[in-house]
Amino acid sequence: MNFGQVLTAMVTPFDQNGEVDFNAARSLVNYLITNGSDGLVVAGTTGESPTLTTEEKLDLFRCVVEAADGRIPIIAGTGSNNTKASINLTKQVEQIGVDGIMLVTPYYNKPSQEGLFQHFKAIADAASLPVMLYNIPGRSVVNMSVETIVRLSAIDNIVSIKEAGGNLDAMAEIISQTPNDFTLYSGDDGFALPVLSIGGAGVISVSSHIIGNEIQRMVQNFNNGNVQEAAAIHRTLLPVMKALFAQPSPSPVKEALNMKGIHVGDVRLPMIPLNDAEKHELRRILQYNIDKAS
Repeated sequence: MNFGQVLTAMVTPFDQNGEVDFNAARSLVNYLITNGSDGLVVAGTTGESPTLTTEEKLDLFRCVVEAADGRIPIIAGTGSNNTKASINLTKQVEQIGVDGIMLVTPYYNKPSQEGLFQHFKAIADAASLPVMLYNIPGRSVVNMSVETIVRLSAIDNIVSIKEAGGNLDAMAEIISQTPNDFTLYSGDDGFALPVLSIGGAGVISVSSHIIGNEIQRMVQNFNNGNVQEAAAIHRTLLPVMKALFAQPSPSPVKEALNMKGIHVGDVRLPMIPLNDAEKHELRRILQYNIDKAS
């Protein structure tokens, strides 16, 4: 399954009452498609999935699939720390027309590596869609080992991983030890170019909401052998990437979108919006560095 190289982990727009804003979601999908996104991951970390009800997720998946209209792949976040609930949600999502599902490492439970393997295997066995694993120990506490990922890659419909563990050596081992058609994506914006350099497929990005075209330009330069130019773009984009994670995500990227006139509303508790000082600093960094990168 070719999901593309620059995928956006899409925010979930909310209206003034804190409800999912489906009109804004449709507009956001079109904006992202025309601004560098090869694919979208919906209802993941950046989409504030822990605050979405099952019904909201299903309605959001339907909305995004309809808005994308087959132009790019849509990956639905159906993972949780409840295996049975993830299976049930995955089965419902398969009827909607998404192109794949993403399964996050179970959080809070702290399962063993064997528990992780059995969790992902059970969901994949019950699914007919391609499965992308999502390793993010900074949020889930548990880190999926190279060995566990390699074992899971032998399951036919487990085809990819979003790796946000921050360990480039481990990523290189995963790429070396998994089948050639198993893809690894950086789950950290700042690792996008290093991951490409070791054979990764690309990045699942938050920053691509704001600098999608610039990230795409970096990737295409790398693909075309213009490594020095790709590296120069990477260095230019790093301050923007850091600014969009200066406060707990997705608060900064939602604020940045609102600043651009792409209205996505605020975050839901327990996340909180940026304060005035944080907004001012974000605007300053974006204005200076995006002009420089363009």
